[in-house]
Amino acid sequence: MSDAAIFAISLGVTLAGLVISWGVYRRRGAASGTRAVAWSLVPLAAALTGVTEFFVDLAFDPEKWAGVALAGLAVVLYLASGAALSRRGGGGGKSAEKGGGEPKAARRAAKPKGAVGGASPSGDPDLAEIEQILRNRGIS
Repeated sequence: MSDAAIFAISLGVTLAGLVISWGVYRRRGAASGTRAVAWSLVPLAAALTGVTEFFVDLAFDPEKWAGVALAGLAVVLYLASGAALSRRGGGGGKSAEKGGGEPKAARRAAKPKGAVGGASPSGDPDLAEIEQILRNRGIS
């Protein structure tokens, strides 16, 4: 698509948005009207900066879609590897270095705890149970 066509379309969308913004101003007030004007100026600003041309090229170019697909695959693989590492216990040799080779549960059990079975300082046994669960998960 040519630059002139992109500019004309963006200008038309901006002008339509400005007309709608005037109606919003009259119905809802200055703050809403100003916000509508701000959104109305976005298409023209995108055309003048070249962002619109990028998206038009993206929509019609299979090579760019392949790049987007590869970027999406990279994100999915990164997230999957993070999930796999968190299931394994943090990865490689880090858990052995931190705790001397003992499992996380054993390290947690070795930590001194406050009032394990009793009531919390406020006297509520339900809160004491919740505090114990949080301590067991390492959230204290």
